[in-house]
Order: sequence, then C-alpha cells, then structure tokens
Amino acid sequence: MKNEYTFGRDTYIYDNKNGVKISSYTPMAPPQKQDGIVGVECIMNPRPIFDDPNYKASGKLEGKVAIITGGDSGLGRAAAIAFAKEGADIVIPYYNEHIDANETKQIIESYNRSCLILSGDISDKSFCEKIVKEAIKRFGKIDILVNNAGVQYQSDSLEEISDEQFDWTLKVNLYGMFYLTKECLPYLKSGASIINLTSITTFEGEPQLIDYVTTKGGIVGFTRSLARSLALKNIRVNAIAPGVFWTPLQPNCWVADKIPTLGANAAVGHGAMPYQLAPTYVFLASDDSSYMTGQIIHVNGGEIMG
Repeated sequence: MKNEYTFGRDTYIYDNKNGVKISSYTPMAPPQKQDGIVGVECIMNPRPIFDDPNYKASGKLEGKVAIITGGDSGLGRAAAIAFAKEGADIVIPYYNEHIDANETKQIIESYNRSCLILSGDISDKSFCEKIVKEAIKRFGKIDILVNNAGVQYQSDSLEEISDEQFDWTLKVNLYGMFYLTKECLPYLKSGASIINLTSITTFEGEPQLIDYVTTKGGIVGFTRSLARSLALKNIRVNAIAPGVFWTPLQPNCWVADKIPTLGANAAVGHGAMPYQLAPTYVFLASDDSSYMTGQIIHVNGGEIMG
C-alpha cells in the first residue's frame, strides 16, 4: 500500500513496508530532495518560518554575546534571530551556505544587533580556534554557546553506512562540539550558558539514522557530564531534543517521498517550524533558567512523552 498525501490539507499516511494506516496528519511539505554535504534553506519549498512577528522581546539577553553554530539556517537561524531580538550580538560559524548566512546576518542587523559570520568546518580544531579568536577580537567576550550544527544522512541499514560517512557524522556532530566548547571555556564566566542540540531520535531509536543517533546520544552524555563539571562555576549546560522541524536537514537527508510524512507520528499530527523552538533557546540562554543544568528539554509535539 503506497503513501497517500495531499500537500496543504489533512490526509492519511500509510506505511509502505507494512501497509498499515498510521494516523491523520498535515503534510510537512511537497516531496523534495537536496543533494549536498549540507542542506540549503534558500531553495526549500516552502521556506521555513524562522521569525515570529508576534514575539515580544524583553531584553533578556541585553549586552550578551552568543556563538551559534549552524546559525545561518534552520533551528540555528531561528535561535539567532530570537537572541538578537532579546539584545544579543551573534557569531555564526557555518559551513558553506553563503546565501543563507548573509541573509541571516542582514536580518539580525535589522534588529540593530551585530553579527559576525565565519565559514568553515567545525570538525577542524583550527577552525574552532579561529571562531573563538574572532569572537573575542570583535566582541571581547562570550556569554552563550549554542552547539547547534549537525549533519544527518539516511541509510536503510548499518551495512549501508560507509566508514567515511560514519567518520564525518561523528566529527561534525561530536568532535566539533567538543573542540568549540573547550576553546570557549576560558572565556565563559559565572552565569554563562551552553546549549547543545540533541534529538528525539536519541530516545526513539530511528533505524535509518544509526550514525546520527549515535552522535545525538553522545551529546546527551556530554551535556550531563559537563553540567556537573561546571556547576560550581555557575556555568549552565543543557540540551534541547527537538522533534521534526522543517529545516534544511530534512530535504538534505531523506528521500523525496518521505518529506510529506515527516512529523506524522507526533500526537499533534504534524511537524513544526523553526520559530516554534526559538523561545526554548532563549529560556536556556537567559537567567530564566538559572536553576537548571544537565537537563534535556523535549519539544516534539507529543511524539515522545515523559
């Protein structure tokens, strides 16, 4: 039984393999696929909604400086713009999505905040050193680190994952986080916040993302251990485990026909847009979460509960 979907209205999804009706849901987007090392936001259809015009900022991050890896697009872009609205200046390390990065920079500057964009590979320790060096040179301090960047690739079995793919996924998702966090630590003072991005897949075990899930599980452990290590320095370390959000990660990973079905397993029957996660980043970056560390916040539309 094939999948049945209609873009733009509620419909039904069927599991191709088992022929079982799963649920009524709202399709995320039309079928589409991007071929590249990383995804690009400017060619997505539809474009993700990353800025909530009804969001009321209150200066929660006034005068702060935040590094947000992968802040050029997707969830990182939504966080960067929300941080800017709250008064923070932003440093965005990104891979090679130059159009996305420059667009995000312009939006941040439209909110009268400064934005430094740096292109490179966070799995390269020397680039992580450069990020911190340039951030200190430009702004003189670092208050918030958001380890947001990551890659994922669909593989139907463990045998399909090449050594090169496994190595690259671990180096971007884990090594990059380790390198950059280590470089930032000497500059993080009492009250600083580190926010790591894990995933719902860590808790449900997505069979087509074995290498990706391995890294996201590692991020949970890294978050909890580092939180205990830095607690007495009053540096908070927390993580967010998103469900399905419409970001470049999705068309860059999945086969085209899977795109409309993403988010179908959520209790609310659909995926989400990046702006819906932005307030969670703000909460963890601000003093609102001053008594929270080592925690994993789930934002997934009810797909995983508890």
